[in-house]
Amino acid sequence: MRWLCLCLWLVAGPLMADERALDTQWEFVADTVMGGASTGSLTQETIDGKSAHRLLGRVSLDNNGGFVQMATELRLNDAPEWTGLRLTLKGNGQAYDIRLRTSELRRPWHSYRVELTVGRDWRVYDIPFADFEPHRTDIPLNLAAITRLGIVAIGREFDADVAVAGLALYR
Repeated sequence: MRWLCLCLWLVAGPLMADERALDTQWEFVADTVMGGASTGSLTQETIDGKSAHRLLGRVSLDNNGGFVQMATELRLNDAPEWTGLRLTLKGNGQAYDIRLRTSELRRPWHSYRVELTVGRDWRVYDIPFADFEPHRTDIPLNLAAITRLGIVAIGREFDADVAVAGLALYR
């Protein structure tokens, strides 16, 4: 099941001079697109006073599955001028992959990844682009070619619960 949330300018508070908020349109993706059995949903709601997109789901390893994801398209032509991504997140204490894709990657399993444990309280996470590790590709991360960001619950059976109230670039 795939669906799009309404486009929303997500900010966790006033922007700092060293950041640029990103416009996002999140979508839900699960392993069911490949025959897996994971389930979930993506909602827009207010959580502890913050407008957020929330990924809820149950990751199942049945039928060679194992993920639920919220993803958004990004056009970051000026990304080389920035240090990394600033995400305002609240979760359930579980580890999630933060994944980038670029226009240079040809296979769906190619990406650049960082694992992040998301705590139960709202927190701003700064993730330097230099921390993203290439996965199953030898192509270096080209910041100007970034096209997609995913927050992925993957690889083990667990209940996913992660919310995004802000996404920005930072210096």
